[in-house]
Amino acid sequence: MENLTNETSQTGESMADYAAELEASFRKIKEGDIITGTVISVDEEEVIVDLRYYTQGVLKAEDFSNDPDFSVLEQVTPGDVIEAAVISMDDGNGNIRLSKKEANEVLGWEKLRTALEEETVFTVKVKEAVKGGVTAFLEGIRGFIPASQLALAYVEEEELENYRGKTLKVRVITVDQEREKLVLSAKAVEKEAAREEQNHKISMIVPGSILEGTVENLTNYGAFVALKDGLSGLVHISEICTKRIRKPSEVLSVGEKVRVKVLNTRDNKISLSIKAVAEEMATDEIDDAEGFEYSSGEEAATTLGDLLAKLNL
Repeated sequence: MENLTNETSQTGESMADYAAELEASFRKIKEGDIITGTVISVDEEEVIVDLRYYTQGVLKAEDFSNDPDFSVLEQVTPGDVIEAAVISMDDGNGNIRLSKKEANEVLGWEKLRTALEEETVFTVKVKEAVKGGVTAFLEGIRGFIPASQLALAYVEEEELENYRGKTLKVRVITVDQEREKLVLSAKAVEKEAAREEQNHKISMIVPGSILEGTVENLTNYGAFVALKDGLSGLVHISEICTKRIRKPSEVLSVGEKVRVKVLNTRDNKISLSIKAVAEEMATDEIDDAEGFEYSSGEEAATTLGDLLAKLNL
């Protein structure tokens, strides 16, 4: 009974698959449509695509991308699912002629708008250096990366040629289909990575720790202190010293070495106190002094007892 059930199930699935394929083969395809297919074979001149239709689709290598360096042999493999536009119902051999470049003009800009909203990170290869930046292709569309968006540090004009052929991680920062303007940024990705690294370093700092640092900037509301690993924290004016001051420069100067106590690391910001270190040191000195006086008193009492014992009172 179980075998019969399995056979019936498999037959049902086979019939369903056949029905789906049959329905697909009768669907209407016309020029201008954007359709999805699976790559069957690839050679240096063309790509054959299974459209689940009564005939196959053909994509010429030159119809894949506007990028002149695009290689179908290197970047397309059997099994890839691609979207392409129908440019002819008959290529002369009974196949449907397709163009991915034309599909990119319709779908590419929409994908780029979505990428802008979702802050998607892409990997692109720099094509060439131009005035003010470099170019790269994304979704088959030529994009521009300004010199100011190539890295965290500004890249000079004479350095742009060094980026030719480099692979960069970028985000989309401007999409304007009407003006065919696509602007990318590698700096945005680097900045986010640097921020994540810094936040990780901050999370490793234990509140209550005593650290050494250097005063790097003074403001009316406090002092910024440079710590190890490129981190920086703020000593609020109320945490600089025990006496009341009008401004930090009354007691501190830029470049001065200081010892600070970590108060907290909320919101990935380091709050420090110089006053707390001084108070702890003062408390330790008092404890040491009290311990010394107690020891001296005990010694004096013992000596007096010895003297009285010797007098036989």
